[in-house]
Amino acid sequence: HIFSISDNAYQFMLTDRDNQSILITGESGAGKTVNTKRVIQYFATIAVTGDKKKEQQPGKMQGTLEDQIIQANPLLEAFGNAKTVRNDNSSRFGKFIRIHFGATGKLASADIETYLLEKSRVTFQLSSERSYHIFYQIMSNKKPELIDLLLISTNPFDFPFVSQGEVTVASIDDSEELLATDNAIDILGFSPEEKVGIYKLTGAVMHYGNM
Repeated sequence: HIFSISDNAYQFMLTDRDNQSILITGESGAGKTVNTKRVIQYFATIAVTGDKKKEQQPGKMQGTLEDQIIQANPLLEAFGNAKTVRNDNSSRFGKFIRIHFGATGKLASADIETYLLEKSRVTFQLSSERSYHIFYQIMSNKKPELIDLLLISTNPFDFPFVSQGEVTVASIDDSEELLATDNAIDILGFSPEEKVGIYKLTGAVMHYGNM
């Protein structure tokens, strides 16, 4: 079980005082993304720092370190995951996640390196696939202010870059996922200006396909 593997690595780290690695691999749709999330959630649960949540301030890290580590996933998935023939939430990039622990086994920090994003998906999709989730999240109209800010419509077919394949996925609620993405941006401590910049750049990609 993935939790057993995670716990073994954690216990070996504590007893042997040595770095541990977990390699999650498999064919498309095998569950790599889900299992990676489970590993992170497990470590965030058993190695909780005990820090109290801080008072929220725009542009500051919100919540606990555990919150921040877990909330990195929704943001990465919004911009790096897409529907493929075999998987509705397929990661189109690789990632190397380092989680650092203190001497007592409590979480200390984490960092993520990403590799090989499938850039071609931004401008082209097969008929049975979809571009990156973030485009459809924004067009879900769950946050109408984004539609006005980005000067876009809620109709994916107005934008060739995101409408060459499927535009909806039965197993994904783009409206709810937008809220998760937006919340993750806040928890990770992006400033209001940076947050607007993220959305504007996404909208600009959509407009670029109409030029």
